[in-house]
Amino acid sequence: MGDFLLGPYELPPRLTGAGYLNFLQNQLDQLLMDALDDVPLAVRRRTWFMHDGAPPHFSVDVRQWLHRRFPYQWVGRGPDAPVPWPARSPDLNPVDFYLWGHMKELVYATPVETRDGLWQRVQKAADAVRNGPGVFERVRASTHRRAIACIRSGGKHFEHLL
Repeated sequence: MGDFLLGPYELPPRLTGAGYLNFLQNQLDQLLMDALDDVPLAVRRRTWFMHDGAPPHFSVDVRQWLHRRFPYQWVGRGPDAPVPWPARSPDLNPVDFYLWGHMKELVYATPVETRDGLWQRVQKAADAVRNGPGVFERVRASTHRRAIACIRSGGKHFEHLL
């Protein structure tokens, strides 16, 4: 959210629409409340909620909740999304193409032995991102490069142009 990283939060291994809705209604709001003191009001007002087309994100209950919680400010699959996520579109999500890769490098720098060890590394990587100088600037720069490449390719595949 802006230059602030919320979470991490561990979702259940098998995520369903009901499980995702539970996360949205309970944990997401708590994550947002914990961060609101640090996030300027101007950033909060411009915040959009974006998720991809995963089946749990598409349940009717989830979409209804998103309409109430983020009216006209969410991106998702389906005709009732205020901004529909186009099928098979180039994915310009900065979290997918910079942040997760950066965190994976931190988490998997050495082999992970246990599930608890993995979760500890995820939390440590989130702290490194949260406190690392210039991380969010690099996220924005990566997104800008990807958008330019997408435009130059006419909206087609552009990974080879990066």
